[in-house]
Amino acid sequence: MNLARSRRAARNPLKGWQLDPAAVRTIGHDLRRPECILAERDGTLWSADARGGVMRIDAAGRQSLIAPHVDGHFDLRGDAHRSLVSGTLPNGLAFAANGDFLIANFGTDRLERMTRNGDLHVVCDTLDGLPMGKVNFVLRDPWDRLWLTISTRVNPWTDAQRTGLADGYIALLDERGLRIVADGFHFTNEIRFDARHEWLYVAETTAKRVTRLRVQPDGNLTDREIYGPDNLGAGLIDGIAFDSYGNLWATMILADRLIAITPDGELLELFADGDASALARFEREFASGEIVSSETLLATGGQLCRWMASVTFGGPELRTVYLGGLRSTTIPSFPVPVSGLPMVHW
Repeated sequence: MNLARSRRAARNPLKGWQLDPAAVRTIGHDLRRPECILAERDGTLWSADARGGVMRIDAAGRQSLIAPHVDGHFDLRGDAHRSLVSGTLPNGLAFAANGDFLIANFGTDRLERMTRNGDLHVVCDTLDGLPMGKVNFVLRDPWDRLWLTISTRVNPWTDAQRTGLADGYIALLDERGLRIVADGFHFTNEIRFDARHEWLYVAETTAKRVTRLRVQPDGNLTDREIYGPDNLGAGLIDGIAFDSYGNLWATMILADRLIAITPDGELLELFADGDASALARFEREFASGEIVSSETLLATGGQLCRWMASVTFGGPELRTVYLGGLRSTTIPSFPVPVSGLPMVHW
C-alpha cells in the first residue's frame, strides 16, 4: 500500500481535535515580533526578532539575541506606522546547509545571511536591476535552492493590505541566479512543499486562500490552482505548515485562528481567539476594497498569540506545535495528535 492510500485508510487524527488552552505553555520572554520560528532536534528554538536578528532559546529556556547590532525602533504602542514601514524586520527564516540563518527581511527588502555569531551579509536586494519589493519568506529545498516570496511591489507595503491587488511573486535562487518563477499573487506569504516536493503551496494573504503550483525539475512552476476552500474565512492567512498525515495547518492573523486544510480539501478550525467586535470591523473595512485603517488593525487579535502569524512543528517526534505572533512576547507551544512533516534541516 502506498503512502497516499495508507493516509486515506487511516482516520485523520485532526478530525474532532481542538486546541485546549489549558494544554498551552509559553516559551521565552520579552521577545520582539517573533514572526517565524525554527526548531532543531536538540530542542533549541530560533525566532525572528525585530531588533535585527534571531533569538536563540535553548531547551532549558535560556535565551540570547544574535544580531549584528541591536535596532530598537519596533514599538507598536509608541509608533505603529514607523515600526511597520521602517528599519530592520527579520521575518521568514530558514537554515542554510551549513547552519547559517537565511533571513527574509521585511524591513530592508532583501534576503540576508547571518552566521550564528551574528556576522551578516546581503544575499540579494535587487532583481533585474530593480528593488525586489517586500521580501517576506525564504524556503530551502533538498537541492539547496532558495525560494523567496515577495508580498508586494507597492511602497509603503501597508497600502497593499486590500483586496484586488495581485502584484506579489515567487522568486527562485539557484545556480542560474535569481529569477521570477510565478507572479500575480495577492500578498504572497509563506510557502511550503508537500512530502514529495511535487507541489509548492502558497499562502495568499489578502485573497484569504492557499494556491499550489506543480514544481518542475528545472524549478519552473506550472498548473496553478486553488487548494481547499477559495475563502478561508475570518482573518488573513499568514503562516502554513504540513503535518505527516497531509493536513496543511495555517494561521489566520488578526482573527487569531488556527486552522487546517485536510488532504480532501476540508477546512478544520482548531482554535479561534480573536476579538469578535474588532474583527467584524476589520472584515467590513477589508471587504470594501479600501485600505484598512491602522486603528482598526491594532484593535484586532486575541490573547493566546496576538496576531498569530506562523506555525512550526518541533519537539520529540515533531509532536509539538509552536506559534509565532507579530505582537507576542512569548511563544505558545502545545502537544498535537500528529507529527509534523520534517523540514529539510531536520
